[in-house]
Amino acid sequence: MSGPEGGKKEPLKQPKKQAKEMDDEDKAFKWKQKEEQKEEKKKLKELKAKATGKDPLATGRIKKSGKK
Repeated sequence: MSGPEGGKKEPLKQPKKQAKEMDDEDKAFKWKQKEEQKEEKKKLKELKAKATGKDPLATGRIKKSGKK
């Protein structure tokens, strides 16, 4: 079929989304989320520092003495 109906049809173009202006509530919410993420990262760093400072809990090996 050669004609305007044959071949691929072009998809309908979607209108561009307009930049959404953020009000004070949105800004406060985003700021609060960022602060919570910072706190979580800080806690994780502290926990990692504690964990690396300790001896391994269970290595799964039996300690052998030098005696036979």
